[in-house]
Amino acid sequence: MLAQSVRERAPPAFDVRGYTRTELDVTNPAQLADALLACAPEVIINCSAYTKVDDCETHEAEATLINGAGPGLLANIANDLDATLVHVSTDYVFDGSGQRPYRESDATNPQSAYGRSKLAGEQAIRGSGLERYFILRTSWLYGPGGGNFVATMLRLGGEREQLRVVADQRGTPTYTGDLADAMFRLLEAEQGESGSAHPGIEYGIYHVANEGECTWHEFAGAILDAAGNSGLDMKAREVVPIATDEYPVPAERPKYSVLSKDKLAEATGHRMPHWRDGLARYMALNHGRTR
Repeated sequence: MLAQSVRERAPPAFDVRGYTRTELDVTNPAQLADALLACAPEVIINCSAYTKVDDCETHEAEATLINGAGPGLLANIANDLDATLVHVSTDYVFDGSGQRPYRESDATNPQSAYGRSKLAGEQAIRGSGLERYFILRTSWLYGPGGGNFVATMLRLGGEREQLRVVADQRGTPTYTGDLADAMFRLLEAEQGESGSAHPGIEYGIYHVANEGECTWHEFAGAILDAAGNSGLDMKAREVVPIATDEYPVPAERPKYSVLSKDKLAEATGHRMPHWRDGLARYMALNHGRTR
């Protein structure tokens, strides 16, 4: 899902070569080395991840191999190539007990196997000795080309008259197109006017999500409103707020996982669009009246 947006949003100066998971296994050191050393990229963008959050609870070893060990292998290769590594992480590295948007320097405390596996990936990169890396923590990601909350709400909204959605978890929906744009703004800021790595930009962790915040219930309501504005035939007429306890799932979700984007804005000179704006553009591009 994210890789599709990365390919589509890449500026002309970037010659993007993508690999499917069948072509390149991020847990296979020899395969990674053969492919990437032959290609010799200046930038490696890791969009691969084990993202089935609830499945991670019973497949934590596999999730940690993909989300934890894989990024470490990519960091080692990036070091060998003198390349910049861009890796995507998650709000699930926090425990959700916060009262204000999480900063990059805040203490991590994942409460799920998925969160632990993603934190392991961050730690593998930071412990690799690689200096040129961007770890981008994002949240509530949706976009074309993959399963996500927006797609689920559109499907269920077309099938049911009533939807029941959790109303006591707060975060920020993030459109993959906006995440990809921010990713390239960071890379362009790294290059600077000289076209080579810019020592003025700070490498490390950045929070990259759309602005604003909402609950899943509020997000679902906005999705159905946007669907109506796009001319989609929705059967749903009511979105009922429920508590997390009324919708039990294997993996614990953060109750509050809004991310502060101040560091990103300072580095790139750009603020992320509001989540409502991102949703409107996603709907117009993928579910507009002309489609």
